[in-house]
Amino acid sequence: MAETIIEKNLDENEVWIKVRNCPNFSDLNAKVKKIIQKSSYWEKYGIDLAIVLTAIAFVPLTYKLMASDSLLTIITGMIIFGMTHSIIANKGGHAASHGAFGETKLWNHFATRFTVEFWGSTSAHIGYMIHIKEHHPHTNITGLGDSSTWKVPMLPRYIYMFVAPHFIPIVIPFFSMSMLIGNFLELVKYSIIAGSGLVLQVGAFHVFCGYSIPMSIFMLFASRSVMAAPYIHFNIFQHIGLPMYSQANRPKRIYQMASGCLNLDRNPLLDLTLGHTLINCHVEHHLFPGLSDNMVLTIKPIVSSFLKENGLPYNEDSYSNRMFLFLDKYEELMVNAPPLTHFIGLQ
Repeated sequence: MAETIIEKNLDENEVWIKVRNCPNFSDLNAKVKKIIQKSSYWEKYGIDLAIVLTAIAFVPLTYKLMASDSLLTIITGMIIFGMTHSIIANKGGHAASHGAFGETKLWNHFATRFTVEFWGSTSAHIGYMIHIKEHHPHTNITGLGDSSTWKVPMLPRYIYMFVAPHFIPIVIPFFSMSMLIGNFLELVKYSIIAGSGLVLQVGAFHVFCGYSIPMSIFMLFASRSVMAAPYIHFNIFQHIGLPMYSQANRPKRIYQMASGCLNLDRNPLLDLTLGHTLINCHVEHHLFPGLSDNMVLTIKPIVSSFLKENGLPYNEDSYSNRMFLFLDKYEELMVNAPPLTHFIGLQ
């Protein structure tokens, strides 16, 4: 079992963690592989694929609702559209980006382009570079995968937490194009795919709902913003405020992910629209990023038991607790530089 000794400097700008007998990731990996080998295609990919396809099938219903003369019916349609959008672009796009949407690279590549770019208007290339190449291997390593991308220090806490997220759907296309400057081929691909998706969706609002083009654009982005606040919240709740390491003193991978990630509690709405990998199985996702939402939920008892039995952290908290924490300590968590944690592995 791992033995952990934590020492803080008086100014709390640095924390020293000394760990004896840190377990090997290979031991946990062997346990998880046994579960994967026994799982069917339906369990590994089919369940999550069915959820995304069902969300796509619900989209025409949302247009019908938003074509109504009743304000309540229109709002209902917008909420359902926002949920379907999150299932397709966030849950589906996240799985496809990790290669967890199917067994072949070609299928995952197509699914990524469709969910992330065509439907979500986000650059798949930039998402891959920031999320897959930086955030995952360098989780909570300062200057690399420390989630500082999500910090906007100039915004007051309540504006950042509850107002600013709703502008994300509008900002994303411009952010994606600005990040692709200098990569002409990817910029062209993104412009064609994302542009086609926007034209199709705005056109659908215009044709099926009877809105003018300006109103169709407004309704599209307003509907997309329905799940924008939880999207921002989980991105900051599950890493910021946890130990941050320097590249020179980074821990073993299993300790890095166990200490630097946090699972939120089960929430039917968020589990459906964002996925288990992003909500209640985030620790498992960072340890096994190639697994689908259903599979990380399946291996969760094995992972939690292994980490706890070996004396490693297994961070869990409720959405409401994290919300109150970030509102209370917004300056410390979202404005100031975090304390640096030094890991010392002792044999």
